Amino acid sequence: MSAQLCIALHDVAPATWPQCARLLELVDGLGAPPLTLLVVPDWHDRGRIDAAPDFLRAIDARIARGDEVALHGYRHRDDAPAPRSPAAWLRRRVLTAGEGEFAELGEEDAHARLCAGLDLLRGRGWTVDGFVPPAWLAGAGTRRALRRTNLRWTSTHTTLVALDGGSETRIAAPCLTASPRSAWRRAASRAFLRTGLRWTARAPLLRVGLHPADAEHADLVACWRDVFGALLRDRTALTKSRVVAAVVRDRANPEAAVSGGAAG
Repeated sequence: MSAQLCIALHDVAPATWPQCARLLELVDGLGAPPLTLLVVPDWHDRGRIDAAPDFLRAIDARIARGDEVALHGYRHRDDAPAPRSPAAWLRRRVLTAGEGEFAELGEEDAHARLCAGLDLLRGRGWTVDGFVPPAWLAGAGTRRALRRTNLRWTSTHTTLVALDGGSETRIAAPCLTASPRSAWRRAASRAFLRTGLRWTARAPLLRVGLHPADAEHADLVACWRDVFGALLRDRTALTKSRVVAAVVRDRANPEAAVSGGAAG
């Protein structure tokens, strides 16, 4: 079985589409692998997707070429009550800059946002099997709410999680991503990405997380070009849904997995 790669573009929304389009052009120029587009229905309250026909047509075109859509929160902002502990403050306000929308939601609030987001995306006719919480932060209420949906997968910073009612199957999948918020973060990110190529070389499944703000910095774009060039030489790119479906299928039929390989 060849090593696999999942490429996700985060924070896809009408307000971020110009930056997203530049990153998609970069990836398309390196072999046009399939991507998972993490769509935010109303990113930072700056416009719902159903009020942006040009954006909808652009996503339709991406799906037609082999990309998939996943739900990525509803507004993406953490509007829950302020953190009470230093650790929670660090996690929700510093490391993630207040973007962890589903970090502290109760089950009913989380379920309502999941359903509202899915209604908007699926109402367009898009197949949506996955949910990635903003900043990969999902509290206990969100995890319970996910069990009440028909979503097939979610993810953390280090794993893909196949959802099957009340059961979960965790798939190890480290993620390479960058932080463009300051010059020192970008410098650290470039070092992390280059080092990450080495320490993840033996990982059967690797994820890459792109963010629209990456497109604003030529140094990061150049680094990503080098990283993708290396990864796509050695790995088969697949959408997250395809990886999850193959793992679930093969674990249900291990004899076929041995003879045929997990990716099908």
